[in-house]
Amino acid sequence: MTDAATRPFYRGLPYIIVGGCLIAMLTFGPRSSMGFFQIPLLEEKGWDRTTFGLAMALQNLFWGLSQPLFGAIADKYGTWRVMFAGAVFYVSGLLIMSISATPLWLHIGGGVLVGAGIGAGSFGIVLAAFARNVAPERRSFVFGLGTAAGSAGMFLFAPLTQQLIAAYGWSDALVWLAVLMLAIPILAIPLVGNSDSGKISATEYQQTMGEALVEAFRTRGYLLLMAGFLVCGFQVAFITAHFPAYISDIGLDASWAVVAISLIGFFNIIGSLASGVLGQKYSKPYLLSLIYIGRSIAVTAFLLLPQTGLSVIIFSTVMGLLWLSTVAPTNGLVAVMFGTRYMGLLGGLVFFSHQVGSFAGVWMGGYLYDLLGSFDIVWWLGVAMGIFAAVVHWPIREEAVVREARVT
Repeated sequence: MTDAATRPFYRGLPYIIVGGCLIAMLTFGPRSSMGFFQIPLLEEKGWDRTTFGLAMALQNLFWGLSQPLFGAIADKYGTWRVMFAGAVFYVSGLLIMSISATPLWLHIGGGVLVGAGIGAGSFGIVLAAFARNVAPERRSFVFGLGTAAGSAGMFLFAPLTQQLIAAYGWSDALVWLAVLMLAIPILAIPLVGNSDSGKISATEYQQTMGEALVEAFRTRGYLLLMAGFLVCGFQVAFITAHFPAYISDIGLDASWAVVAISLIGFFNIIGSLASGVLGQKYSKPYLLSLIYIGRSIAVTAFLLLPQTGLSVIIFSTVMGLLWLSTVAPTNGLVAVMFGTRYMGLLGGLVFFSHQVGSFAGVWMGGYLYDLLGSFDIVWWLGVAMGIFAAVVHWPIREEAVVREARVT
């Protein structure tokens, strides 16, 4: 184990946390603002919403597919290398999306490459780095802090993206976002060498990656966690990709979409921090169940009550509080059950299930809208899935798996 006293000052814990939070903010910000590009891009290109929805669905899917891979690489070789690769993918994807002449290039750039870029620099990688350097009794709070930073990206990038589109057009706006992503490798410098250098027990070192995978998939709580996180992905990705268009569909001015996404991002910060604190004090599975029930109630009320600017504000505020509040307790449960040695891989696999749900939510939103002329069926499916998620989280046991100590 590397002695913390021998590290350069810029690799101290405060710098790791600040750098990781800024990276989470940068990587989450543009992807949470993709919905603003839907209408101007489609109007110029003459494509339908299924085309855009598929691109965003692929983005979420490749985010999920790449994160376990990048998590395993970060576990073994260090976080900075992964962050650098993520910046290359992210920048390339945004630039290709900005000049896409056919749906194929939109799907490759905005879908595959941006998705891989997010997978290499998002919560799973950042929180795994935090977990290896923070004591267990403070881990949930720091997870909440990292998640809140991503929420801040959502809050900041919503108005920024809309202003860039208004000033330069959707294509040049994507170029400006690509330029901002070049800061990621610099911000990741405190994470250089951050792989096997954290607070990992000798017992965990004796376990191979294959053994860790077998152990995880034999653990009922881990499988339930994956099933529940799939629902989270379905709900939030659908809203991220389609809510700006939905607001226009119900007759409100496009400025309300900026207000809505900004409010979700702002109250997401509060919800993420609160979730981190509450997860440190109370049952994480019970907390997750309450969050999913809260989402279903919020969507039901929004759909059944008159839809006005005021209802958009209330709905966005409530959903913001519940938006990424699932991330800290979910990652916290993975750390509690299996430790931090393979946190990047095991947390990444849980997140993959999240992104399978994201793919379904985004793609179904676009496809069913083109088919039925309405998003209603997807909204109600999200309500039913939220109830399902609340049920499956309730029996998860918040305790370490039983394993034999194999210390040499």
